[in-house]
Amino acid sequence: MENSGRSSIIAVPVIVLFAAFIAWAGSQGGHTLSGFPIFALCVALAFIINWIVFIPSYLKQTEKYFDLTGGITYLSVIWIAVLLSPVVDQRSWLLLVIVSVWAARLAIFLFRRVQAAGEDRRFRELKTSFSRFLLTWTLQGLWVSLTIAAALAAITTMTRLELGIYSFVGLIVWLVGFGIEVIADRQKSAFRADPQNEGKFINVGLWSWSRHPNYFGEIVLWIGVAIIAFPVLSGWQYVTLISPLFVVLLLTRISGIPMLEANADKKWGGQTDYEQYKSGTSVLIPRPPTGPK
Repeated sequence: MENSGRSSIIAVPVIVLFAAFIAWAGSQGGHTLSGFPIFALCVALAFIINWIVFIPSYLKQTEKYFDLTGGITYLSVIWIAVLLSPVVDQRSWLLLVIVSVWAARLAIFLFRRVQAAGEDRRFRELKTSFSRFLLTWTLQGLWVSLTIAAALAAITTMTRLELGIYSFVGLIVWLVGFGIEVIADRQKSAFRADPQNEGKFINVGLWSWSRHPNYFGEIVLWIGVAIIAFPVLSGWQYVTLISPLFVVLLLTRISGIPMLEANADKKWGGQTDYEQYKSGTSVLIPRPPTGPK
């Protein structure tokens, strides 16, 4: 545990340095405020908000406001970017709307879920350690900064172009991803709300085609955001296209699917119906199931 705490303390400045590089890259060719790049200011704000909320959360040993803070951070960063930019075009307004809709919806959904559950089991051990809990909030600042990076670059850049085919395609992709995520979340909530399903795993609706359809929708919608932003990016700003790649890495390799799959295996592993569901259902990309349910 001591080594884990030491590693967490070391990881925090490393994360901040990486975010600083993204802030520098995204600021190239962007507008400034009193000589300070607006893009970089927004990245700094993402971390500051999370560190501020971390303090009372650690003191009260609660994680209930973690997801809500994430949503508030997204909304604060995207709105500050628009409000501080001297030129706000249709692309900026479009990005503002779709990111705000997604962030508000997800934050409220996750906040209600943890309120109903009473706790988020992911934080049961983390919140007792100052360094590990601080690292978690710092990672949320990085999560916001990276996922929203392409949108921020497009909003704060000096390059302006009329909306075109990229914007249309990007919006369609975003709508598809957002729709999948919302439907998947609602189906799972309805499944869990039914007393007859207590202790069971969900394998109906979109969840019969994918074991994590909500994550698939999340990835798709951020690809849509990147497509909308792409035409006005140039030079080092292309680094911000890491946004959807980061979402893929986060959900498929770090804190998303691996953690949930491990928990599911621990809970239902060995059960015939679960093993059949797992072997016949895609882990992420929806496709018709194979074999018996």
